[in-house]
Amino acid sequence: MYTGRFAPSPTGLLHIGSLLTAVASYADARSNGGKWLIRMEDLDPPREMPGAASHILHTLEAFGFEWDGEVAYQSRRYALYEETLCRLKTAGLVYPCHCSRKDWQAGARRGADGFVYNGRCRHPDQRPALQGKHPAWRIRVPDRVIGFSDGIVGGYAQNLARDIGDFVLLRADGYWAYQLAVVADDAEQGVTHIVRGQDLLVSTPRQIYLQQCLGVPTPQYAHLPLLTNAQGQKWSKQTLAPALDLNRREQLLRQVFRYLKLPEAPETDRPAELLDWAVAHWDMGKVPRHAVTAP
Repeated sequence: MYTGRFAPSPTGLLHIGSLLTAVASYADARSNGGKWLIRMEDLDPPREMPGAASHILHTLEAFGFEWDGEVAYQSRRYALYEETLCRLKTAGLVYPCHCSRKDWQAGARRGADGFVYNGRCRHPDQRPALQGKHPAWRIRVPDRVIGFSDGIVGGYAQNLARDIGDFVLLRADGYWAYQLAVVADDAEQGVTHIVRGQDLLVSTPRQIYLQQCLGVPTPQYAHLPLLTNAQGQKWSKQTLAPALDLNRREQLLRQVFRYLKLPEAPETDRPAELLDWAVAHWDMGKVPRHAVTAP
């Protein structure tokens, strides 16, 4: 059965880019007769906004969204992540890393998503002898191409060794890395389809590799066009995207519908009816592949 999800982070409030992702993932799930889950990705407490998680859920309800089952909170799923890391340790696929970011980035080259780890701690005889410091845990990546066919972008691939390097699964400060948590969650929740923004496209080969290492299914992916401001920057918390105005729900939904190339919906003052319209007229094939400028 189709199982999709929407996974906001409570580091801020929902904005127009969040609404686009929510609408697209919801419409794709419901138009395929599937489930739509909500997962709160609250992995990084120092960056969270107090009250944001409850505000996000209230906003989704106000816009007419209905999800299946209980909301999952990553902050309550650490046992799952620990068990997942233990499986990778048993298989000999991960290793402790004591490098500071400053040390390993010195002289490192840039890849597809920042600096490529130089592999200093990959070999036990080269690891610095640091006592009393908790290590990060990295996974060894292969020198081969990991690719997939995206439902919107088309073919996408990376050579993980060249483009990314051995990446972190558990940070030295004890917080779980996004890449491990999202793979463990998707597998445990039975997620079959992932509709999300193209800012996460670069992470997908890493997640597929982790899925292969763990022997879990790889979902089907569709990465949505980013909404950008007049300066060409992605609308996000960092670029001060305004929070969704609950007094403009109909206008904002219609705005998102235009970005997703949905037909003009009939007049209504009920957001749930607009979402029903989106489900009934959903066509992933019409979604733009490239960024959309949103005023």
